[in-house]
Amino acid sequence: MTTVVPEVLAVLTLPDPESLTDAQRRGAVCLWGSERLTAETAVDLGEHTGPIGRWWPRACREHASQRAQRALLDHAPACDDCRGPAECEVTLALYRLIRAGWER
Repeated sequence: MTTVVPEVLAVLTLPDPESLTDAQRRGAVCLWGSERLTAETAVDLGEHTGPIGRWWPRACREHASQRAQRALLDHAPACDDCRGPAECEVTLALYRLIRAGWER
């Protein structure tokens, strides 16, 4: 299972948990689709709390990769580290997530 760090979660834009099915909120089904997930196929998006209580979203690698590509396009132009000589940890993590979708 691939795990996503909190800094990357901030740029991935998770959907409103109230709009999800119970299976999506508990991580049995992809957060952005309908694919059933296993420990081998899931991208773990961590435990969250909100108006609905605790929830544990996970995604399939394909959807996580697509969302990471969009997040990278939004993140990089506004990031000082991405525009300068420093390494941006968020960008590196997004690249890893994008590649995880290619390796399915």
